[in-house]
Amino acid sequence: MSLPLSILDLAPIAPGESAGQSIAASVALAQTAEEHGYQRVWYAEHHNMATIASSAPAVVIAHVGARTRSIRLGSGGVMLPNHSPLTVAEQFGTLEAMYPGRIDLGLGRAPGSDEATTHALRRDPAASASFPEDVQELRAYLAGRSRVPGVTAVPGAGSRVPLYVLGSSTFGARLAAALGLPYAFASHFAPQSLGAAVAAYRSEFRPSEQLERPHVIAGVNVVAADTTEQAHDAYENVLRSFATSLFGRGRTFTEPEVDLLMGSAAGQHVRQMLAHAAVGTPPQVRQQLEEFRRFADADELIVAHQARSTEARLRSVVLLAEAMAGVAA
Repeated sequence: MSLPLSILDLAPIAPGESAGQSIAASVALAQTAEEHGYQRVWYAEHHNMATIASSAPAVVIAHVGARTRSIRLGSGGVMLPNHSPLTVAEQFGTLEAMYPGRIDLGLGRAPGSDEATTHALRRDPAASASFPEDVQELRAYLAGRSRVPGVTAVPGAGSRVPLYVLGSSTFGARLAAALGLPYAFASHFAPQSLGAAVAAYRSEFRPSEQLERPHVIAGVNVVAADTTEQAHDAYENVLRSFATSLFGRGRTFTEPEVDLLMGSAAGQHVRQMLAHAAVGTPPQVRQQLEEFRRFADADELIVAHQARSTEARLRSVVLLAEAMAGVAA
């Protein structure tokens, strides 16, 4: 693909399926992505969510890495306030030792959980305030220039695993610019500040050892299917599932109740959150993604294939790759 495409695998656990089945589906997705020319697959750290199996991205990466050959694998991202920089450096240094030249380390500032889960993780709710310093401490460990006298990341020191700052506001954009790191914007679920964040990042970027010029990755939802009706039906089901997960607090909804929810302000909020989406047949999705790339001023797109079944997600992965083959960056 001329336009770099990557995948954010949300490792969904479908109704009636187990976490083991979800992880097996993630392996199949990464293998399919590798076969069809995607740049990378990332896994996001979420906690206390019954429908997501990626609470431990480093473990998932290790499992998928053993079952793929060349595609880059990484976190999209590790929520750094939940961990010490040394622990993350050791984990990803280990992954880099196992799969040289294939590992990315995307870092987020949010806790990836609710207040009770933050407490269960034994983390200070104020830990996010030290995110800039923690990123720099982590980068130093990976470069072999520890900021903590007498402490070295083993494995990790000197591995220079590439870092990416993830965000949904200008805070992360400005931090990435100041540190000379690539910036990935979570526009697949938080579209509001995309333009302002990318503009701030590009205008304030300062080159670093890792990166000479700005590199923007923008998230976007995708459902590519053989017919327009199939794609839109699949995406509507995703929206309904997301709404019940977000507002249901664990309860089971009847279909009429979901209809009411989707017609309410809550349903409208969900549609706004997931507004950046390419849905349709391959030519339709291709056109929508080209328009989104220009709108986002992105160098790379990271797509969340949002069909609920594994079969439909894999079909979307293949159809999108075929549709985008040869598209100029």
